[in-house]
Amino acid sequence: MSRLNHSHRAAPQKADDAYLRELGYEPVLTRRMGPFGNFAISFSVISVLSGCMTLYGFGLNTGGPSVMLWGWIVVGAMVMFIGAGLAEVTSAYPTSGALYYQAEQLGGRKWGWYTGWLNLLGLLGAIAGIDYGAALFTGAFLNLQWGFEPTPGKIMVIFLCILALHLTLNLFGVRLVSVLNSISVWWHLAGVTVIVGALAIVPSHHQSVDFVFGEFVNNTGWSSPLYVAVLGLLLAQYTFCGYDASAHLSEETTDAQVSASRGIIHAIGWSWLAGFVLLAGLTFAIKDYAGTVGTATGVPPAQIFLDALGMAGAKALLLVVIVAQLFCGNAETAAASRMVFAFSRDGALPGSPLWRQVDRRTGTPRKAVLLSVVCAAVLALPSLYSPVAYAAITSINVIGITPAYAIPIFLRVKNRHRFRPGPWNLGSWGVMVGTIAVIWVMFVTVLFCLPQTRPDGGALATVDTFNYAPVALIVVLALAWGWWHKQGSKYEVPAQNFDRSAGEYEDEVV
Repeated sequence: MSRLNHSHRAAPQKADDAYLRELGYEPVLTRRMGPFGNFAISFSVISVLSGCMTLYGFGLNTGGPSVMLWGWIVVGAMVMFIGAGLAEVTSAYPTSGALYYQAEQLGGRKWGWYTGWLNLLGLLGAIAGIDYGAALFTGAFLNLQWGFEPTPGKIMVIFLCILALHLTLNLFGVRLVSVLNSISVWWHLAGVTVIVGALAIVPSHHQSVDFVFGEFVNNTGWSSPLYVAVLGLLLAQYTFCGYDASAHLSEETTDAQVSASRGIIHAIGWSWLAGFVLLAGLTFAIKDYAGTVGTATGVPPAQIFLDALGMAGAKALLLVVIVAQLFCGNAETAAASRMVFAFSRDGALPGSPLWRQVDRRTGTPRKAVLLSVVCAAVLALPSLYSPVAYAAITSINVIGITPAYAIPIFLRVKNRHRFRPGPWNLGSWGVMVGTIAVIWVMFVTVLFCLPQTRPDGGALATVDTFNYAPVALIVVLALAWGWWHKQGSKYEVPAQNFDRSAGEYEDEVV
């Protein structure tokens, strides 16, 4: 992963392909995504109809309504600091490698290497979390429609079918992905409006403002309200993941130095607003708290729909949510595959010559798409045996990707005199914004490695309650360390001799 360091050079706005060559890469991906499409992919990956909905049951048990609503406000504000810091660095270095390339340029090869592995873990965890959540909601719909029993095995089959769908859609190229993401934006905004509108108008009974913003619930087994409250932040922090997708798709975006940065900020801002409205609408409509938590459908929002709107209304709104989740998972698959492609282009993954190949007809790294989907499937396998595994999958996403966001921001603050901002920048506010972002990331990374439940106040961890997210983190860091010592420290980047007719690099330098 050795390239000339460009961080001492100014980065004014330039023609996309020319600037990419200055950063050390020959343009090989197809640049067919406009500014709205770039925003749309991050908005689709954040997906309030995925994150808020799939972890809503977790929130009901871990702090309850007050933690969900106030936590959303606090976490959204802190994520805006992270997003602003990341957008500034992305403007200077708009490449598919995104976070790891930025870290390498600002801190050196080793910083980039470990950032890339963390980013990859988070992206793959996101695919698993999003698509498994979609499988849970699909199971709930089938339960209402045909009395389907959503057992772990059946949910796993649905999950694998959804992964196969996203694999297929992403093999067709970035233009289809961009069109689907543009549709996704309007589907999400309309979906939130329809859901909240229906829950506000149809039911005759609603919870009080005091309940929605003041009710605290602890069904975790932990005695400390403070510990439970901070654990409950996972709902919001998990939902606010994936906005680096705008950076990963920058090599396929026009006017990338500005479009990718704006895409990050606008995606976070609109999601912050839409998610708050959605959470408030759901919580006001709760009829029976215990019945919602213990619903036979397996997903509490489905029970809220059922109690408030009846069977037909519940099924209709579940379909709105499921389609949104499918859009979200498709966008995340695209982002993760570009990370696999870029990391392989720099020889940082085992089997890199295979994963960096680009299909000559579609301009898409098809094998990278396949690898992303297969790894996501493996990450979700513990859900067959552990009832808390889904929360662990979402924690993997958070503790992998969130530190990866912070590393280039930290290096930008640490090496501020070397950093030359791009056309989208924070000016004199950059250091302060970056410092706040890094402190918050350190806090949530430690937080989501901790045990999340302790049934009946018993053992800290059992097979059923163990949070295996730290194990996934340790395994990936160990793999990164081992591969660095075997290959990375001796590796020189392949010369950018890309054979377009074959869709691969002609030779590899080791």
